[in-house]
Amino acid sequence: MRRREFIAFIGATAAAWPIAARAQQGERMRRIGVLMYVAADDAEGQARLAAFTQALKQLGWSDGGNLRIDTRWATADDIRRHAAELAALAPDVLVAGTGTATVAALLQATRTVPIVFVLVIDPVGAGFVASLAQPGGNATGFTVYEYSMSGKWLELLKEIAPNVTRVAVLRDPAIASGIGQFGALQIVAPSMGVVLSPIDVRDAGEIERAVAAFASGLNGGLIVTASPLANIHRNLITTLAARHKLPAVYPGRFYVTAGGLISYGPDYLDQFRRAAGYVDRILKGEKPADLPVQASTKYELVIDLKTAKAMGLTFPPAVLGRADEVIE
Repeated sequence: MRRREFIAFIGATAAAWPIAARAQQGERMRRIGVLMYVAADDAEGQARLAAFTQALKQLGWSDGGNLRIDTRWATADDIRRHAAELAALAPDVLVAGTGTATVAALLQATRTVPIVFVLVIDPVGAGFVASLAQPGGNATGFTVYEYSMSGKWLELLKEIAPNVTRVAVLRDPAIASGIGQFGALQIVAPSMGVVLSPIDVRDAGEIERAVAAFASGLNGGLIVTASPLANIHRNLITTLAARHKLPAVYPGRFYVTAGGLISYGPDYLDQFRRAAGYVDRILKGEKPADLPVQASTKYELVIDLKTAKAMGLTFPPAVLGRADEVIE
């Protein structure tokens, strides 16, 4: 074949390539960093990450195809180091996957890389955004609820266990949301004839000793506020509540599937699906400063009749009628 004919042949062949194939070859692989404040083998953490990646796939982003996802599973001791590692990878977007602690760590690591957060209670009060409507910085995302939700947990506890007059509140005092949730409970407790006892969730030994001491009194109940540390210790907490026959209200379904009595809170997996939508928009050119912080739209009441029976409790018909899911 002559040189001129060969060049013409190559040119014709290239012109015949599908447009999509040529675009794919020239497309830069995008990169996302995900910071999770939970162990890598935690079933709930894995379910949340799966919901996120599946939602991204539905939007046209495939891990290992046009996208690379780097995930770090952090503890209290190494969360800042993992945040710095992810920021150093120069990703297109960072995802704060487990509430306040992960957002704070990522914002400390970078003020330029876009951050999408989930499961944050008060992003304005925590200083993550200027306002819900106009975040203004490099972070935006999704809130789970306002502090007033804590009052609903106490109402629910009194509804299923009217004789409760003492309530232990498991909270993380090291984060703003831990203080805020407990404060909201303090506002409504007197009107319900309840005395509150805060229990810190820093480590397993402290939780076990404090719950055992509290349970030695009469007419006790338990409320677990939302925090990464409480999530980490959820199996221990639900076991202690059952052992001491303390009626307990939890902030999410995954506590009930771990043996807890009843939960009321947002659909946590839905937050991760919605976060994928914000990541998609940022990858396509929008800025987090212009994307409003959105609230949860799905809440669920979940109860476990097996746990109730073991504790000698009977749910009122009104509560059973409102339940979104009943485990038998």
